[in-house]
Amino acid sequence: MTAASIARLCRHPVKSCGYEEVARVVLSAGRAFPFDREWAVAHAAARFGDDPGGWQPKLNFLRGWGSADLMAVACISDEGARRLTLTHPRAEPLTVSPDDPADAARLVAWLRPFWAETRPEPARVVRVPGVPMTDVPDPFVAVLNTASNRALGQRLGQDLSIHRWRGNIWLDGLAPWEEFDLVGREVALGGAVLRVEQRITRCKATSANPATGRFDADTLGALEDGCGHQDFGVYARVLQGGPVAVGDPAVPR
Repeated sequence: MTAASIARLCRHPVKSCGYEEVARVVLSAGRAFPFDREWAVAHAAARFGDDPGGWQPKLNFLRGWGSADLMAVACISDEGARRLTLTHPRAEPLTVSPDDPADAARLVAWLRPFWAETRPEPARVVRVPGVPMTDVPDPFVAVLNTASNRALGQRLGQDLSIHRWRGNIWLDGLAPWEEFDLVGREVALGGAVLRVEQRITRCKATSANPATGRFDADTLGALEDGCGHQDFGVYARVLQGGPVAVGDPAVPR
């Protein structure tokens, strides 16, 4: 692995409904990225099965694959106050505390115009303390490579925002697609140690432009044609917690 460092740190307090960059976080062993997918918005057809108090499959929630408009929601959060300000290029900003029932209802109403009328309508905000509504049940952190993003953008003939990919930790200094070589290895990131466990297979949501809320790039087709797969980024498990900041080194162990 070539010398690398942390370029960006990102979180998404409401699943598929707002991206945010931060300068530093403290990772915890066996936990997902802090304040990421803390809440999710369930649609009217959601079915939570036998364990409504645990992790829930992504099919139950509003997601970018079903609406490009959701991908244009950005977020500024006050983690301590558990309060969010959401923005969108075609809506007035919304400031809410999703744990408050009245604010949760306001959030659902604000998101409703961004969701296709042909799909089950947004119904309610879901939160399970200590269980983020990530796409997979494992408490993974998503680690991505800025060089891979640039390479795919060159293949498509356009710049690609990193926020198409909804990653947590972006690394600079790797060769394109070198992140896949880390699967099965441990990497020290700042004061934390992660084990890279698997590649991330992508969906149509990555075809949407976070600046416009429009589908405008065939990211899946470009991955398939150029690489023979639809994977982008890797999932890692936090083995040793600690502080992590933009600019910290990424060192394989």
